[in-house]
Amino acid sequence: MIDALTNLLAFIVAISVLVAVHEFGHYIVGRWCGMKVLRFSIGFGKPIWMRVGGKDKTEYCISAIPLGGYVKFLGERYGDGEPVDPEDEGRAFNHRPVWNRILVLLAGPAFNFLFAFLAYWVLFINGVPTMKPAVGEVADASYAADAGLQYGDRILKVGERVAGDWETALVSMLDGMISDGQVTLELEEADGYKKTATIVVGDDATRLTEPGMLFDGLGFQPWQPPAIIATVDEAGAAYAGGIEEGDRITAIGGESVSTFGDLQRIVSARPGEAVTINVVRNDEAVSLDLTLGSRDVDGVSQGFLGVGIGNTVADYWYLRKFGPIDSIGQSIERTWTSSAFTIRMLARMVVGDVSIKNISGPINIAQFAGSSASAGLNAFLNFLALVSISLGVLNLLPIPVLDGGQIVYHGIEGLKGSPLSERAQLIGQQIGIAALLLLMSFAFYNDIARIMN
Repeated sequence: MIDALTNLLAFIVAISVLVAVHEFGHYIVGRWCGMKVLRFSIGFGKPIWMRVGGKDKTEYCISAIPLGGYVKFLGERYGDGEPVDPEDEGRAFNHRPVWNRILVLLAGPAFNFLFAFLAYWVLFINGVPTMKPAVGEVADASYAADAGLQYGDRILKVGERVAGDWETALVSMLDGMISDGQVTLELEEADGYKKTATIVVGDDATRLTEPGMLFDGLGFQPWQPPAIIATVDEAGAAYAGGIEEGDRITAIGGESVSTFGDLQRIVSARPGEAVTINVVRNDEAVSLDLTLGSRDVDGVSQGFLGVGIGNTVADYWYLRKFGPIDSIGQSIERTWTSSAFTIRMLARMVVGDVSIKNISGPINIAQFAGSSASAGLNAFLNFLALVSISLGVLNLLPIPVLDGGQIVYHGIEGLKGSPLSERAQLIGQQIGIAALLLLMSFAFYNDIARIMN
C-alpha cells in the first residue's frame, strides 16, 4: 500500500512538472509572439484552483485530472468563430504569421529538451556514481559464451564507441543488435589482456529488445560485487555465527546467493530469523547456523548480518562529477544521445525491428517514478530527464492532435497561402485520435502484461 501511494505521488509530481515545463514553453513563446493567452492549465477537467492575472486576465489553473495540461490562446483553432475584441485585433493565434505559430508549437518540445539538459547538468555537478560496464555470470551454451565472454571482462568499447558506463554500453549494444544482428565488444580481462568478441544474435534481435530480455537472452549478467566477505563486525550476527573474512556466501536459508546485492536483499527481508548460511572457505563448503540481527531503518525492521564488502568494488565504480562549465558539454551530449536513441527506437518499432512491448503506459511509468523517487534526488532527476526527452520526441511526431501534426498543418498553410479545409482538418484529427488510442491500448496492454508476469 505504501509503495503504491509512493508510486502514485511520484507519478503525479513527475507528470505535473513535465507538463508544466512543456506548456510553459508554448505559453512564454506565445506571449513573446504577441498572442493573447486565455488559460494556462496543469491537468484536465474542472479546475480545482484558479487565479486570474495580468492585463489579459489569463486564467492560471490546476485541474482535477493530472494527466496533461494545455495553453489556450485566443482564436487557436482554424475556423474558430469566437469574436475578437477590437483591442485584441491581431493577437489571436490564427491571426499571427505562420512562422509565429510554428515557433509556439515547437516551443513545448524544445522546453522538454531544455529541462532534460538542465536536469543532467545538475546531475553532473552533484556527481553521478557510475558503474563501469563489466561482464558478470555467463550462462553456458549462450550467445555470450559462444562469443568468448568471461566473468570479470570489462567492456571498453561497443563497436567504435567508448563505453564508460552501462547506459552508453546498453545504447550501443541495442543499436548494433538491431542494425545487423550482432554486437562487437572490445574487452579487457582481469589480467589486463585485451580482446575483441562479437556476439551474433541474427534474427533473434527483435525478441531480445523486449523489456528485461537483453541480458537473459544474450546469456550474461552485468558484473556485481561478489558475496565475498572482507570485514566482519565483532558486534554483529556474522561474527557470532562463525563467518570469517574471505568466506564466499553461496546460500542463506535455502536461497541462492551470487552477489553482494543478493546477500543484502535476503538478509534485509529476514530480521531476527534463525538461518543456515552456506559458505565456501578455502575451497571447502561449510554450513553455519546463526540468528540474523535486526535494526530499524526509517521505521521498518530489517535484517542485519554485520559484514563488509571487498575493495574490488572500487575497480568497477567511480564518481562521474564535473564542474559547472564542463557539465554543460556533458549535459548536451547526454541529452542529444538520449534523444537520438529514442527516435531510432521509435523508428525501429514502426518497421518491426524493436518490440512494441517497450511502449510503457501510466502504470509502468508510475512504478519507475516511485522507485526512482525512493532512490533519491539524483535518480528522480535522471528519470525526469528521460521522460521529458520522450515527451518532447513524441510531441514532434506528425500526428494531427500533437504539436508535430499541428506544425505540419501550419507548414502546409504557409506553402499554399491558405489554411487546410475544415474537412481535411477533421479527417486528420480523427486519424490522429485513432493513432493515439491505438498507442494507448498497446501501452495499457503492456502494463497489465508486466503485472501479470
